[in-house]
Amino acid sequence: MAQKTFAQLVAEQEKLLKTGNRIDKRFYNGLYDRFANPVLTREHVPVSWRWDADPKTNPHMIERLGIGTAFNAGAMEFEGRIIVMARTDGHDRKSFFAVAESKTGIDGFRFWDEPVVMPETEDPDTNVYDMRLTRHEDGWIYGLFCSERRDPKAAPHDLSSAVAACGIARSKDLKTWERLPDLKTGGSQQRNVVLHPEFVNGTYLLYTRPTDGFIDAGTQSGIAYALVDRMERAVIGHETVFEERIYHTIKEVKNGQGAPPIRTKHGWLHVAHGVRNCAAGLRYVLYAFLTDLAEPWKVIAAPGGHLIAPLKEERVGDVSNVVFSNGMVAKQDGELLIYYASSDTRLHVARTDVERMVDYCKNTPPDARRSYACVQQRLELIRRNQAFLAKKRKAGR
Repeated sequence: MAQKTFAQLVAEQEKLLKTGNRIDKRFYNGLYDRFANPVLTREHVPVSWRWDADPKTNPHMIERLGIGTAFNAGAMEFEGRIIVMARTDGHDRKSFFAVAESKTGIDGFRFWDEPVVMPETEDPDTNVYDMRLTRHEDGWIYGLFCSERRDPKAAPHDLSSAVAACGIARSKDLKTWERLPDLKTGGSQQRNVVLHPEFVNGTYLLYTRPTDGFIDAGTQSGIAYALVDRMERAVIGHETVFEERIYHTIKEVKNGQGAPPIRTKHGWLHVAHGVRNCAAGLRYVLYAFLTDLAEPWKVIAAPGGHLIAPLKEERVGDVSNVVFSNGMVAKQDGELLIYYASSDTRLHVARTDVERMVDYCKNTPPDARRSYACVQQRLELIRRNQAFLAKKRKAGR
């Protein structure tokens, strides 16, 4: 069979890394741009992380440590570049974190020389994934992520039951990480925990999901908030749900905070994921809402429906019909980059600006909850358009 050299593999990858991205003109909604290509895939992961370059130890140039996916990335602006910290899955099913950077945030992403070495706690994680990065006003960059271990209460034959905790680490340079003890909460599962970027009344604010929809669907659940005095040995005493799941909506099965919210003049801008059942299984979409600047748990604007849903090629992958976001970057000029993964396989970006997103949140009608009421919303829009266009035609005569 045909065999490539290590140098050929590197050269082929270099072509990919130099490929620019362009707006996908098949899509338009006036709110954000989609792009023709993902910003990160398994093919972007350095060749030296996968192949042994020495012909003596790898005479057939076989991929020794394969990579299956690169997705679900935390994101931030760092030293003049856009960086994403991706969840990178090996063929062994283990996830690890790896940082890639780009000048534009749209294309040209290149991984740093080595993946992130995330220190372990006394109870080592089996798997880590879905990093949220927060540049906090206390001076640290915090990384909150899911730390998963086998459920110690599971029966010996049960090899799928897991306990998910919120892992916490902090850094100054995104290379050297100090691992802090996992977040302590009253629940048995804790995924999608996000740190608010500012102090609230002198305390740290965490967005949590106290009850996983798969674990206890009968209990009130959704996105909650909690206050803690410190991030070292952080303990949550009480979680208050402020963005709950709702029957027959995009978030009826479960929902969770995405990236840390963005401060705007009109409130905190949040992007979250919502999950519902459909004939093909679970469908993940993204949605947005605004909360009060002084009380970030107080929702002040909530447009109905989804912000981003999987389209075309995005619907196919390891876990199909899914978009998920845990990274968002607001530039100084107002441009907003929302990083989202499709089908647990690859990473994309949607480009908009803060002004448009605020307009979307404040002026898009909320979910009317019932078919009849939804028709009334649409009739109002249709009739306003009819009146406006009739007036415009009359003025043009």
